[in-house]
Amino acid sequence: MNKKICIVAGARPNFIKVAPLIKAIEGVDEASYELVYAGREDDPTLEDSLFEDLQMPRPTTFLGVDSTSLNEITSKVMAEFDRYLDTHPTDVVIVVDDLASTMATAIVTKKRALKLAHLVAGTRSFDIHMPKEINRLVIDALSDYLFTAGVKSNSIATREQGENSQTFMVGNILMDTLRSNRNRFVKPSFDVEEGQYIVLTLNRKALLADEAHLKAVLDTIVQNAGNTPVIAPLRLQASETVSRLNSSIRIVEPLPYLQFGWLTAHAKGIITDSGNVAEEATFNVVPCITLNSYTEHQETISLGTNVLVGGDVEKLAASVKDMVNGQWKKGSLPERWDGRAAERIIQILMN
Repeated sequence: MNKKICIVAGARPNFIKVAPLIKAIEGVDEASYELVYAGREDDPTLEDSLFEDLQMPRPTTFLGVDSTSLNEITSKVMAEFDRYLDTHPTDVVIVVDDLASTMATAIVTKKRALKLAHLVAGTRSFDIHMPKEINRLVIDALSDYLFTAGVKSNSIATREQGENSQTFMVGNILMDTLRSNRNRFVKPSFDVEEGQYIVLTLNRKALLADEAHLKAVLDTIVQNAGNTPVIAPLRLQASETVSRLNSSIRIVEPLPYLQFGWLTAHAKGIITDSGNVAEEATFNVVPCITLNSYTEHQETISLGTNVLVGGDVEKLAASVKDMVNGQWKKGSLPERWDGRAAERIIQILMN
C-alpha cells in the first residue's frame, strides 16, 4: 500500500525543515508526497536559489493566500486547503512550526478525519498573548503524531497530549539540513574575514516597531563590539529601519541559504531574534545572543552556545563584550541533534 503524505509549508523558513523530510520519503518505495505552500507562487521570498540550495523541488501546489491579517490567513487557508483535499487523496498531513496557516491546515485535516503530524511540537513561550502560542496549543492538541526536537519539548507534548496522540522525540530537523549541506556552504561575494565579524539578524515585528528600544539595542551592540564589524543580512523593512537608526551596522542583501549558512558558521558571534538561527549557532558551536525573553528550545541555553538577553541592554552590553573578547561558555550538542530526525519521522509514519 502506498502511503500518501501531504507536507504543508506556510513560510520560507519551513522549507529548510521540509527538505530532509522529502529526501527521506523519496527513499521509501511505499510512500509518496505532495508539497503544498500556503502562499502565492510568485512569493518574492521563495527565490529559485532556495530550492536549488536545499536540493528540493518547488511546491506542487500553491494555495495562493496573501494577507497580513492572521484571522484572514486562517480563514482563507482553511477554505483553500479544504478545496485541495477534495481532489488529492491523503493519508497523513505534516504541518510545520506554529504559523496561522499551520493551525488552519491542522483544523481542516482533523475535520476531514485524516492523520495529523506536527513537526517541532511541544514548543512553548507560556505567553498566551502571543498569537503563535495559541497556534501551538491548538496544533498540538489536534495532532496524532507530535514530533519534538528535545527533552523539554517532549515532556510538554507528553503532558498535554490528547488521548490518541503519540509523542516522539525525533531530534531537531534543522540539523539534518545543516549536516547535509555544510560542505556545500558558499562564502558570500562581499569582503568578509572569517571569524572576525558578528552577524545580526532581525525579523520580529514587535522589536522592529519599537524604534526607541531598537535604537538602544543597536547602539549597545555597536559600542561594545569595538572594532569587530557587525554584518546584517536584512530584508526591506528591517534594512530601512536599522540603517536609519544606526549607520555603523553593515547591511547586506538577504543571502541565499548556502551563503547565509557560511556567514553564520564562520562568525565570531551571532545576535538574533530568530530561534532557528540560535539553534544553528548551537550546532556550529558559535556564540549566540538572542534578543528575546524566551526560547522555544531550552537546550540551546542549557547545553548550547545561546544566551537570552530579552530587552535588557545592560545584559546585552556585557554579552557582546564577552563575545568579542572570546569569553564565552563552551557548548555541546543536545541529544538527537544528529541529522537523523527526518529518517526517524518517516520510519514512525510508515510503521
